Amino acid sequence: MKQKSRTEYSVMNTSVAFVAQISAILMGFFTRVVFTRMLSEGYVGINGLFTDILNILSLSELGVGTAITYALYRPIAENDISKQQILMRMFRMFYRITAGFVLVAGMCLIPFLDILMKDRPDVDHLVLIYLLYLLNSVVSYLLIYKKTLIDAHQMNYITVLYHNGFLVLQDICQIIILITTRNFVLFLIVAVVCTITGNVFMSRKADALFPYLKEPCHEKLPQEERQDILKNVRAMLMHKLGNVVVNNTDNLLISSFVGVITAGIYSNYYLVIGSIRQVLDQALQGVAASVGNLGATEDSEKVSRIFDQLFFIGYWIYGFAGICLFELLNPFVELAFGKQYLFQREVVLVLCINFFVNGTRKAVLIFKESMGLFWYDRYKAIAEAVLNLGISILLVTHFGVVGVFAGTFCSTVLTSVWVEPYIIYRYRFQKPVRKYFGRYSLYLIVMAVAWAVTEFCCQIVNGSAVFNLFYRAVICIIVPNSLLWLIFRRTENWKKTSGLLCRSIIKIGKSVRRQN
Repeated sequence: MKQKSRTEYSVMNTSVAFVAQISAILMGFFTRVVFTRMLSEGYVGINGLFTDILNILSLSELGVGTAITYALYRPIAENDISKQQILMRMFRMFYRITAGFVLVAGMCLIPFLDILMKDRPDVDHLVLIYLLYLLNSVVSYLLIYKKTLIDAHQMNYITVLYHNGFLVLQDICQIIILITTRNFVLFLIVAVVCTITGNVFMSRKADALFPYLKEPCHEKLPQEERQDILKNVRAMLMHKLGNVVVNNTDNLLISSFVGVITAGIYSNYYLVIGSIRQVLDQALQGVAASVGNLGATEDSEKVSRIFDQLFFIGYWIYGFAGICLFELLNPFVELAFGKQYLFQREVVLVLCINFFVNGTRKAVLIFKESMGLFWYDRYKAIAEAVLNLGISILLVTHFGVVGVFAGTFCSTVLTSVWVEPYIIYRYRFQKPVRKYFGRYSLYLIVMAVAWAVTEFCCQIVNGSAVFNLFYRAVICIIVPNSLLWLIFRRTENWKKTSGLLCRSIIKIGKSVRRQN
């Protein structure tokens, strides 16, 4: 197999991820529109609730996946086939344990479903529906572990194509089911079948790319390396716990304290915001394996320069996207789902601020995880989870749904925003973190100005939802990007970013011409 450079892999991964993710998101959005039009608000609410429950139960997955991926980077760089076989066998065992844990824990929750819903919706076959959600979560762990080896070889574009291809197929089948039968049970069965089929195809692709996966392997890792991996798994389990509490308990809190219908309204906003986040995350995540390879082969100074550039890129695109979401979300939701699914604007503001703050962390997370710095901030994850739950419960009782999202913001700012970069600078770059925080503070001030100016321009003219959507879209594209360009055009990060963008477009163009 011909090896590409880190830049070529990053360009390929990012460009394919962007196109494939947008295609899958458009189909997923269309499915959601049909879903809300064909079924009652109760189904919309339990969809968000059950999805969050299963996300919480799967807290062990990310710890294993990230730790094993990091462990694979050096054996791949050194072409150590035997080590890769051993790690993949270990990964298979971990994923089977995870599937068993999710199944058992999910079954144990069945008697408590009514407690998690303040107002139980009038939905038939509620337990059967929950079991289908549970089954889809369990089968998602079978065979898919081989995907990690493809990603670690910097070929993330392959897994993205397979994953999103089957998502699109699933959406098409589900839309047909909804339009012809309006049967939610059949809707969920389609999801289970597509998940299993997609995993089988992904497994076969991995076997074709890496035939040694099918060879018998009886060797074991040295005790010291095994202990290092288990140590990283334990650390990542703590990170996963914090992550699911912060990101996957909102629907549970809203359902328990406000109501299932409001949880359904949030699910629509989460779909749109989450879809944008997936596109941008996937685009930046395309460089993760290259960062892992970089960390295994290059010195700290070069790694630090690449980090600064990726952080700048993430700051710009997540800031621009956050501004667009704030101005366009309500007109969009009104047109797509109806006025009954609208949140007040202060709720949308907090959601978009959370989106931006978490987006600025993406570069930090990519570097931290790709370089195996899981252990040093493991207790941060627990502190963030405790703060999130405590503050959210306190605020939701006084301020309603906006209090849940304000709690998320507070817990993130009090922990992750400063702890994660501190870990990278101390243990990998080995330099003071003051410069980073100074630059971050400047970036926040600039983005706040751009956000305020854009809001002022958007409020000059007001009309119907359709008019507001198109008028504000034009303003959001022009105003913040122009202001950011004027301020940063002379900086080294902008010069490098614009140069990288031009080179990427040229390489993509050459690749397309060769294929034609």
